Amino acid sequence: MKKNIIIKGACEHNLKNIDVTLPRNKFIVFTGVSGSGKSSLAFDTLYAEGQRRYIESLSSYARQFLGQMEKPKVDYIEGLSPAVSIEQKAASHNPRSTVGTITEIYDYLRVLYARVGTQYCYKCGAQVSSQSADQMINYLLGLPEGTRIQILAPLVRERKGEHKDVFERIKRDGFVRVRVNGIIRDINENIVLDKKSKHNIEVVVDRLIIKKGIQSRLADSMEIALELANGIVMIDYPKEKKTQLFSKTNACAKCKMRLICPGSAIKSS
Repeated sequence: MKKNIIIKGACEHNLKNIDVTLPRNKFIVFTGVSGSGKSSLAFDTLYAEGQRRYIESLSSYARQFLGQMEKPKVDYIEGLSPAVSIEQKAASHNPRSTVGTITEIYDYLRVLYARVGTQYCYKCGAQVSSQSADQMINYLLGLPEGTRIQILAPLVRERKGEHKDVFERIKRDGFVRVRVNGIIRDINENIVLDKKSKHNIEVVVDRLIIKKGIQSRLADSMEIALELANGIVMIDYPKEKKTQLFSKTNACAKCKMRLICPGSAIKSS
């Protein structure tokens, strides 16, 4: 890519055969008294030629709707890219308007960062992504044969209370094991929690060993866990003593924040 924009022989309006070299990717200001040719150079030469070259790069079908733009009075311009022009006037009544919003470039940047960029939770810094149930299942089936896993449905994450209603729901749904603050407990035990402390409660949906022929059982267990925990499932690896979170929504499973666009979030239910 060229490092400079080189203009030779600019004669538009009151410009008198001007030669100038402008650095690219820099913030440049043209100053001078009224009538010195600032607008003639910026708008009528640079912007006009940039737009003309852009239109010429389009198909003949597209050009017929845009019309033909005249070439500015200049001998030679090198290193010029397609240009956007904003005049010094009140283009919008919104005081928060920016160059990006007025030119609508901001909308395209939002799409770019949402689709191409990697999102991170603004609270904990963890990477945020979403996977379908099939993607989660295929990932687990790709683990080394013999890997032991527990499929957990996280119902309570860092919340204070005794959570008696949660235990009643788990028992009513027919599950027999629950992990409370990292410890596996029988649901029929008398589980008493300190209501002033924060707790983590996960239903143990299934315990599996990765091997051939478990795809159907794994798929059923994953669907149950995702339904119980509103699209979040936790995979526990007892031997490695680590856990892994998956989410069907574009959310941070730890903070329960669902990102709806880069830089904004709403609280997940």
